[in-house]
Amino acid sequence: MQAPKFTNCQKTDFYRVLTQRVNNYFVEQDISKHANAAMVLKTIVMLSLYFVPYFVILFGSLSVYAMWALTVVMGVGVAGIGMSIMHDSNHGAYSSKPWVNSMLGYTLNLIGGDASNWKIQHNKLHHIYTNIHNHDLDIRENFGLRFTPAVKHKPFQRFQVFYVFFLYALQTFSWILLKDFNQFFKFKQSDDDGRNTSQRILHFLILVISKITYIVFAFVIPLLLVDITWWQLLIGFSTMHAVGGLILSIVFQMAHVIEETKFPMLNAAGNISNEWAIHQMETTANFGHNNTLLTYFVGGLNYQVEHHLFTKICHVHYPKIAPIVEATAKEFGIPYINHKNLSCAFLSHVSFLKKLGRNEVYEQAMNIG
Repeated sequence: MQAPKFTNCQKTDFYRVLTQRVNNYFVEQDISKHANAAMVLKTIVMLSLYFVPYFVILFGSLSVYAMWALTVVMGVGVAGIGMSIMHDSNHGAYSSKPWVNSMLGYTLNLIGGDASNWKIQHNKLHHIYTNIHNHDLDIRENFGLRFTPAVKHKPFQRFQVFYVFFLYALQTFSWILLKDFNQFFKFKQSDDDGRNTSQRILHFLILVISKITYIVFAFVIPLLLVDITWWQLLIGFSTMHAVGGLILSIVFQMAHVIEETKFPMLNAAGNISNEWAIHQMETTANFGHNNTLLTYFVGGLNYQVEHHLFTKICHVHYPKIAPIVEATAKEFGIPYINHKNLSCAFLSHVSFLKKLGRNEVYEQAMNIG
C-alpha cells in the first residue's frame, strides 16, 4: 500500500516557527536535548523495580503470597522500563551516542519484546501516520477491538468496553508468544523494513536468542531455584504481565483514541492535505500536566503532543517546552488537546470506545485529509 504524503496545502509555517523556538530554548538554557542526571537516576529506579523483586523472589525464602505481591511490583517495572527507558532510547532521544541508545533500547527485549520490530511499528508507522487507517498499526482492528471509525463495525463490538481491559492486560503476552515473529515476517515483505538481507538475518538471530533467554529468565531459573509449582509460577508470571500490559495500553491509548482527537481519511489522491505537525496536533493529546508523580512514572508520555513533534528530545524536557508548544499552537489557531488530569483522559477513552462500539457517526473525527 502506497504511503500517503502530507501536502501542507495551507502553506503554514507552524512547525518551522515552533522548531526554531524550541531549539532556542535549549540554546538559551545551554542544556542538551538528551538525558540528564535525573534521567540516569530514573533509569536505575525503573530497572530496579523489575530486577530487584526478581532476585528477592529467587533468594529471599518468601511465602508464596509475598512472592506473588512482588510480581505486581515487577509488572510496574515492566511498564516503567517500557515508558521511561526503551521508549526514549529507541527514538534516539536518550543519548547523542547511537550505541547508548541501541544498548538501552534492547531493554525491551529484557521484558519480552523486540526492539527492532518496535522501531518499525512505532517510529516509522505510528509516529508518521498517526491515527490514519491502514497505516498506523496501533489503531488496527485487533482481537475484535475497534479503535477508529474507519474500521467496519461488527455488532459484538457494542460490548468492547467490557472486554477491552482484559485484552489490554494480554498486550505484553503477545510480544512474547506471537507478535514479534509475525511482525518480523510481515515487515520483511513490506517497504517499511528498509534493511538488507544480512541485517534481517542478524535481527532474526537476536530475536530468537532474546526469546530463549527470556524463557530461561522467567521460567527455567525460578523453577530451579524457588520452591514453587509450575502453576504458581505461571500465576506470578501472568500477574506481572497483566499489570504491565494494562498500564502500557491505557497510557498509550489515552493519547490518541479519545473523543477529542481526529482520525483523518485520505483525500482522492491518497494523501493528507495538511502539514504533518498540525496533523500530529489534531490526532494526539496530553493529560495530567500538574501531576508530578504521574509525569515521572509514565516517562513524559502524558506530554504526547510534545513527544510526537520532537521525538529526538528526551522526555525529561517536555514539561519545559510544553508552554512553548501550547503558545505557538494558540498563535496559529491550532488545537492543543490537554486533559487536566488522568481521570478526564481515561473517561474520554472509555466514552470513545463506547461510541465506537455503538457505531455512532463521527463527522468531526472522520475529516477528509
